[in-house]
Amino acid sequence: MDNNLVLIVEDEPTIARVLEGYLLRDGFRTVQASDGETALQHHALLKPDIVLLDVRIPKIDGFGVLAHLRQTSSTPVIMVTALADDIDRLSGLHLGADDYVVKPFNPQEVVARVKAVLRRTLGERNDAVRRFRTIEVDCTSYAAFVNRDGQRIALSLTLSEFRILAHMIRHPTQAFARADILDACMPESDALARTVDTHISNLRRKLEEIGETGFFPAIRGVGYRLYDPQ
Repeated sequence: MDNNLVLIVEDEPTIARVLEGYLLRDGFRTVQASDGETALQHHALLKPDIVLLDVRIPKIDGFGVLAHLRQTSSTPVIMVTALADDIDRLSGLHLGADDYVVKPFNPQEVVARVKAVLRRTLGERNDAVRRFRTIEVDCTSYAAFVNRDGQRIALSLTLSEFRILAHMIRHPTQAFARADILDACMPESDALARTVDTHISNLRRKLEEIGETGFFPAIRGVGYRLYDPQ
């Protein structure tokens, strides 16, 4: 992960300098932006490997920047905030963030989070396209498709749904415990195991709507598998 470029979006100069110092010490390259407009310009021009994005920044706030990034790229984003309301919004990571940290933070922990997110996303890209039966998952573009009757039908998935599908398709007949799915797909979230039930239910419904049945059967006392071999 040496030489990966980190875009630090932070309007407090002291915090930005501290983060930059710790990241440089660990072999990362950095670039800074103090407002949302500059952040989007830097992202478009420099194509950073990951973004550290403060929520409360001028011009365009962090949520606005994140929404724009998710429309145009799959660059990993770690959100930074100090406000309880923001934490509530981020805790489920439904907005497309890959992780979040809360101020005041230990800079070494932030660097560790950066490494963990990059490790996960780079791993996904190295195993870019996964297929099972009619389902195809492209981990580079964060896209999933069903190929049937000569058609390639795109699945509209949330980030968490996509991660669960991409994780389970590697071992489609393996039984996955809810806790294992949480650890693998939402390690930065405070979500409870029952959240997995909701995501699985949504995935199953979206597949059934286009005629794909038999996916995501529940395994009593364990959790779920992608497909029952019987």
